[in-house]
Amino acid sequence: MSIDYGPRPLRVTLTAVVVLVLGALMAIGGGYLAILGGSWYYLVAGVGLLVVAGLLFARRRAAIWLYAVLLLATLAWTLYEVRFDWWQMAPRIDLWCVLGLWFILPFVNRYVSDRLVWRDGASALLGLGLLAGALMAGYALTQDYHSITGEFSDAQMQGLDPQGEAGRSNSEWRSYGGSAQGDRYSTADLITPDNVGNLVKAWEYHTGDLPGPNDPGEFTYEVTPLKVGNSLFICTPHSIAIAIDADTGDERWRYDPNINREAGYYQHMTCRGLAFHDGPRYAATGAADGQPYQPAARCERRLFLPTNDATLVALDVEDGKPCVDFGNAGVVDLKEGLGEDALGVYLPTSPPVVTEKLVIVGGSITDNGAVDSPGGVVRAYDVRSGELVWNFDPGNPDATEPLPPGETYTRSTPNWWTTSVADESLGLVFIPTGNQTPDQWAIDRSAQAERFTDTLIALDLETGKVRWEFQTVHHDLWDRDLPSQPTLVDIDRPEGKVPAIIQPTKRGDLYVLDRRTGEPIVPVEEIPVPQGTDYGDFTAPTQPVSALTYAPQEPLYEKDMWGGTPLDQMLCRIQFRKLRYEGDFTPPSQKGSLIYPGNVGTFNWPSVAVDPSRQLLFGAPNYLAFISTMVNRNDVDPEERTGGGETGLQPNLGAPWMVRLEPFMSVLGLPCQTPPWGYVTAVDLRTMKKVWMHKNGTSRDSAPLGIPFPVGTPALGGPIVTAGGVAFMSGTLDYYLRAYDLRTGEELWKGRLPAGGQATPMTYVSEQTGKQYVVQMAGGHGSFGTKIGDSVVAWTLEEEL
Repeated sequence: MSIDYGPRPLRVTLTAVVVLVLGALMAIGGGYLAILGGSWYYLVAGVGLLVVAGLLFARRRAAIWLYAVLLLATLAWTLYEVRFDWWQMAPRIDLWCVLGLWFILPFVNRYVSDRLVWRDGASALLGLGLLAGALMAGYALTQDYHSITGEFSDAQMQGLDPQGEAGRSNSEWRSYGGSAQGDRYSTADLITPDNVGNLVKAWEYHTGDLPGPNDPGEFTYEVTPLKVGNSLFICTPHSIAIAIDADTGDERWRYDPNINREAGYYQHMTCRGLAFHDGPRYAATGAADGQPYQPAARCERRLFLPTNDATLVALDVEDGKPCVDFGNAGVVDLKEGLGEDALGVYLPTSPPVVTEKLVIVGGSITDNGAVDSPGGVVRAYDVRSGELVWNFDPGNPDATEPLPPGETYTRSTPNWWTTSVADESLGLVFIPTGNQTPDQWAIDRSAQAERFTDTLIALDLETGKVRWEFQTVHHDLWDRDLPSQPTLVDIDRPEGKVPAIIQPTKRGDLYVLDRRTGEPIVPVEEIPVPQGTDYGDFTAPTQPVSALTYAPQEPLYEKDMWGGTPLDQMLCRIQFRKLRYEGDFTPPSQKGSLIYPGNVGTFNWPSVAVDPSRQLLFGAPNYLAFISTMVNRNDVDPEERTGGGETGLQPNLGAPWMVRLEPFMSVLGLPCQTPPWGYVTAVDLRTMKKVWMHKNGTSRDSAPLGIPFPVGTPALGGPIVTAGGVAFMSGTLDYYLRAYDLRTGEELWKGRLPAGGQATPMTYVSEQTGKQYVVQMAGGHGSFGTKIGDSVVAWTLEEEL
């Protein structure tokens, strides 16, 4: 039975207004998307909602019937596009289901009529739709289309090559990459998958070095501590070197070079680490690893500190004071030979390479600053005297003898800004280069610049001459410089052990080369890529691709667009359709090009970790798209601010074209591409196959209300592996140091950090206490958007009672 209820309640009117607005927005946006060649769903759904709104105003029961049909059609369309992928399903159906629940509530539903009704066919159909949505969502939570599930065998986890640990001490971490191999591997084995859950904080140290009023936005703590003797050694963004007691976290000494903080424009304020030279150990063994720490005369053991105002300082390990026999009272001026504009433009942000006789230095050049910029020279100095021994100038590669005073290296050449590695037994240092600035305007690059762009170069340690080279990108228009430290490892192959070097890239390729010759161990193929630019530059016809790659296996499609609701997802679809995108290596354009993988890269400076005994590689690939838009300088508003970081309008001084760089984000500030955006993964180096891959990181510190959705977030902090079978990594957008089971990739433990952990951890066993510590710098990263701090945090196993 029904009864006449009288005038329409306000709640029904308000509901109709909401549906009308949603329908109008979806119909207008959907119509535009259809014109652009995109999905017709949003237009049809928007028109349907407009009809529902009209029926609600008229209090017609058909409103519930039609909405139920629209909900069921949306569910079917969702399954067609994304199957049961939860994170793609959610923004397609969330708003529909919430509105459907509102419609089915009795105090709304029964008044969508001129008579009081509720339990009818319309409500039943709507309830069926809501039940189907709930069942779909519940089932989707059990599905994972993105992970690789596998595990290493017992035999491999026990370690197949005991000699892989020869000459290593579990009590020290002597270089940025842990060892001379740059593998981020420790023989420490007290922390295992069985007990890692018992880690507790041992101590926390504060550097006191925080951003100042004149610092750039990219103020970053990316440092990995060194461990020598019973001290840890770090450097801060303002290039302050500090020694910390490895057992207590107490400060032992500090050296402040008082860098020039007013030196014009700094793009970065970063120090990734110090380098260490052990004179007595070389004298005793001729090798950098494997001997216990013993007292020595002052400055026989020294640290090398690169500073942001372009000097290299040699410090005594014990007291932190300059070694006056090096350079000018302990300091070498790296601006020499680079021109008068080097200060604030040439930035040695990474630790140098140290060998028995040499300290080898490179530096970054401000991205997209000016066509005429300092050159990217590689210089080798005598490790004792600071005298220049040789220089490799990419613009004049054969002239490696020291540049005479008063002369200048070739301007605007590819630079080496990341950490590198040397093989002293082969007499080689391996230099991963970037590209000549500016990144996207490359028509003026010289033949030598083209030759050495994005290239792994093996230089002779004695002379600086090129022994071999391997290029990873031809005519780079995408800022795909080589950002990662290469890793040395002897790989088990059918023909026996092969001395290899592994070079990760921004695209996601892992180039595995014979480090004696540069010949690929894993096949590399030249593939055709999108062609043509609309701003006068040219494109290479092909690009090299490794058979071992974490590059996206599929290009982005419109259905891969994401958001928090159907509306912002629709806007991302519109944005996608308006951009130029033909897959990987789509050239920048005036209309804006989608660059995927983007500027951050699949792999960046954190590199990968390699267990030489178990023959496995552990890494953390990222997947975020960027937009590159070329802008004619004559069309730029003179009031628009340029510079200040690696996003926004870039100056490109001296070039007719500027570039605007921005992440591919929705109006809600979410990535427009669907998650996951970050993973952890492992490769069996014997077979070069991926064994496991799992999304990594949550939205705990980036979502409203701190909701920890397990979306898999980008990471900018490196991995380490240990003989105990545990890997550690920080760097995600949530503030945690995590531990993983190397066998399966399962997350075993996480420790909360006081700030962003955009740095690589390290580990050691204390010779004093016998405990194994894991140490993480938690200082945040200005351009990555994480909380800035100044903490060094150490964990160890909780003592048994």
